[in-house]
Amino acid sequence: MADRLAGKRIVVGVCGGIAAYKVADLVSKLCQAGALVDVTLTERAEQFVSALTFSSLSQRPVYTNLWEPTGEAAARHIELGRAADLLIIAPATANTIARLAHGLADDTLTTIALATTAPLLIAPAMETHMYRHPATQANLLLLAQRGAIIIDPERGRLASGELGEGRLPETPTLLAHIRRTLGRATGDLVGRRVVVTAGGTREPIDPVRYIGNHSSGRMGFALAEEARDRGAETLLIAASVTAPLPQGIEIIRAESALELRDATLAAIADADALVMAAAVADYRVERPASHKIKKGSAEENADGSLTLHLTQNPDILAEVQQVAEARGLTGLTRVGFAAETNDVERNAAAKLRRKGLHLLVANDVSQPDSGFGVSTNRVTLFYADGRVEHLPLAPKSEVARAIWDRLAPLLAQRKAAAGEASR
Repeated sequence: MADRLAGKRIVVGVCGGIAAYKVADLVSKLCQAGALVDVTLTERAEQFVSALTFSSLSQRPVYTNLWEPTGEAAARHIELGRAADLLIIAPATANTIARLAHGLADDTLTTIALATTAPLLIAPAMETHMYRHPATQANLLLLAQRGAIIIDPERGRLASGELGEGRLPETPTLLAHIRRTLGRATGDLVGRRVVVTAGGTREPIDPVRYIGNHSSGRMGFALAEEARDRGAETLLIAASVTAPLPQGIEIIRAESALELRDATLAAIADADALVMAAAVADYRVERPASHKIKKGSAEENADGSLTLHLTQNPDILAEVQQVAEARGLTGLTRVGFAAETNDVERNAAAKLRRKGLHLLVANDVSQPDSGFGVSTNRVTLFYADGRVEHLPLAPKSEVARAIWDRLAPLLAQRKAAAGEASR
């Protein structure tokens, strides 16, 4: 399955900062995803990383000198600007940011920036005081007002040896911003607001211990990332997870089932879709101890055993259905997940009907290749109209894409139906 970056024309502008070496990895990852990458270096950038490095990675010419004697470079910047799907400048120095803000066009990079109508991403990287200087901040604000997307620098150890803001974000963060920006330009979920839950809930026993499950959050993360890449405004409600949190997505943390319930009910007010991929505990401890329970404590039974009294957690999807009906959220598409260990199809079909879902995604978590904590999944889709579709074993990112391939037209149909009903 082709990456969504495949065939995209991306221009990468590299400025003269120590972080220029990091951009080689970005170019490499973009090319691995199938993007056509053209790199342009400012004069000072060449003092940090050579043009040969980037041409070797991109397998394409690298553009540096606007004033070379043939005049080809002067014409090429117009062509690059017109053909680009996206222009990213990383690292963006204070000097280049100032030139962009004031419309200067005195090298290849700045002339491309003026010639293109493609989205512009700017990733500042510099010493903290330079970044925080009122002139730099004013220039960034002006560029943002004109439509540029500013990728905030990270806090960490800088080349000066000091700690502070100014580090160029790592490649995964830059890639996430590129994917989100391209998705918002052409994706089939542009204008949609999507809520995804992920991970497993933790139900406290005492301040130290909890009841939990093995969910890593990977499937939910893949679904949130795919929605982001298709242009949706995406909110991820993350419970306990072991996988790295995705980038370029709004994230709310909710550890327990009650916290997850409250966050979800608040989030659906303006959502087009809710995808409940979180593994929510069915039970919680009725009265968690306020202190750590120790051996020999009063909480123990006479034989040294410990009895925990459990009470049912709320059925979040059932409450979502009730709230949606009460608030008139007729356009909200509700998707549930069922992690089963036996009678998968029977249990999943019953859950779909019981909770009034539009789609239910079921998998057998007892299988080593499709359970918790692995990178692949094999799922069965149960539709409200009675259809059942089996998807083959695939990486979770591909499973997420397949799910959204089915959901995107369903969202459009339901949105249209809701609009007709309100007339």
